[in-house]
Amino acid sequence: MIILGIDPGSRITGFGLIDNHANRMEYIHSGSIKVSGDSLPQRLGYIFAEIEAVIRQYRPEQMGIENVFMARNADSALKLGQARGAAICAGHQAGLEISEYAAREIKQAIVGTGAASKEQVQHMVKRLLGIRQALQADEADGLAIAICHAQFYATRQKTGLDSSQLKRRRSRRR
Repeated sequence: MIILGIDPGSRITGFGLIDNHANRMEYIHSGSIKVSGDSLPQRLGYIFAEIEAVIRQYRPEQMGIENVFMARNADSALKLGQARGAAICAGHQAGLEISEYAAREIKQAIVGTGAASKEQVQHMVKRLLGIRQALQADEADGLAIAICHAQFYATRQKTGLDSSQLKRRRSRRR
């Protein structure tokens, strides 16, 4: 099953694609969309079109995307949320199953701690997928989200619980 991970951003949106097999994950492709356009509607349209093109080319079946966190700047958080919405709309229009993950959940799934640094996440993504070349931070985050989704999906398959039930169980254990 091919999974698309999206790290949304109003200036740079990272993405990563993996093929999730029963006993391993395989790197397919990753990159970043450097958003162009002067106005916010132009930038959102660009994100939508570029994610749509990635979906058409690689035909993922599922998509994971990072939840918006509240930044110090409310305007930045709002723009991030709108960029995220454009990516979600592209996935929804393509008929993908879409799951959302908090940054702490992603770091926990990849590194083992929700307080991991970006460098730790990049290092583990490369190790988990056997990638030798350097990864740009946003594309590494997109791959991390895809890996996180693969892990949640595998657990869901084994337990029969949906994502929200799994997240509630995890939060109770903390």
